[in-house]
Amino acid sequence: MGEVYIVEAVRTPVARGRDNGGLHNIHPVDVLGAVLSEVCTRAGVEKGRIDDVIGGCVSPIGEQGANISRLALLKAGFPFEVPGVQLNRMCGSSQQAVHFASQAIASGDMDLVIAAGIEMMSRVPMGSDWGGLTEEFLADFPFPLRPMGICAEDIADEWNLSRKELDEYSAQSHRRAAAATEEGAFASQIMPMTVTVEGETRVLDYDEGFRKSIDVEKMGTLKTIFKEDGKITAGNASQISDGAGAILLASEKAVAELGLKKRARIVARVVVGSDPRLTLTGPIPATKKVLEKAGLSLDDMDIIEINEAFACVVLAWAKELNPDMSKVNPNGGAIATGHPLGATGAILMTKMVHELERTGKRYGLQTMCIGHGMATATIIERI
Repeated sequence: MGEVYIVEAVRTPVARGRDNGGLHNIHPVDVLGAVLSEVCTRAGVEKGRIDDVIGGCVSPIGEQGANISRLALLKAGFPFEVPGVQLNRMCGSSQQAVHFASQAIASGDMDLVIAAGIEMMSRVPMGSDWGGLTEEFLADFPFPLRPMGICAEDIADEWNLSRKELDEYSAQSHRRAAAATEEGAFASQIMPMTVTVEGETRVLDYDEGFRKSIDVEKMGTLKTIFKEDGKITAGNASQISDGAGAILLASEKAVAELGLKKRARIVARVVVGSDPRLTLTGPIPATKKVLEKAGLSLDDMDIIEINEAFACVVLAWAKELNPDMSKVNPNGGAIATGHPLGATGAILMTKMVHELERTGKRYGLQTMCIGHGMATATIIERI
């Protein structure tokens, strides 16, 4: 099996998933097409050299339907000979796209593949493609497919996580995202977008969701959403967002022929199933499995990106694995900056590649919980 390298990674700003959000007025095909073009431009690779575009999208319906990857690459000026495919592994979709792309390269089938993700939640609401999950269908389904918020409540209870712990972690996410933005930590990874919001045209080059100042006591007054006496609120859960990201992966052969810069090496990748009754606990076994596969320990990891679907996901994972929390989501996560579902995997990978380079660190671990009880995990090594 050949080595696989990340040679470029770029993302859009993550915008609020509302009618007045920065990206709302841009069609999803155009948002995805923009990052597909940009990743090639930054790498100095002709679009016609790409062997495949694999794009994750969680709600592949309406404006995001009809194989959005293929539509986006054609709209963005790629030659028609370049194929594209859309996949849906729910929240892990674009991280899975990285896995599929790297597997194609490692096997020798391909040399240059773009793994990408898109989700415009302000235009295509979450759950738009769930029409088949009727009460009749679910009545004899072997597992209860419950709302993820209810699963989050159960996780908070099972791992004995208090409302205060959840809120304090969430506030930290905002503080870290604000500090990273202020320091310019995201500047190299974000593709500025010209947007029109409420009749005003401007350049959006920052994530919209985080709060520069956060009041934990005020967070504590927010009403719970899923249980009257629960712990999960809008403040300690991820935000509805719009965004896209793209990763260009290459073989050793392509790197040599085109003079590409090796940014990171794919060390190990796994996907696991977990109990659908809790849904969100998959990152625990996924982390253990990918570390074993890589022959590394959690202490070897310099940066860890675990998707902040809910604060309890990260904190339950931390209770089980006891990581150095200074390494976990060092620049904030989805609670602060948002979670554009199918795009988040590519966005987190982009953040991790750039942060490893910015800090001069070596290993990065990314893991994400996934609907119906699954998780992805990837380890990369900075070159």
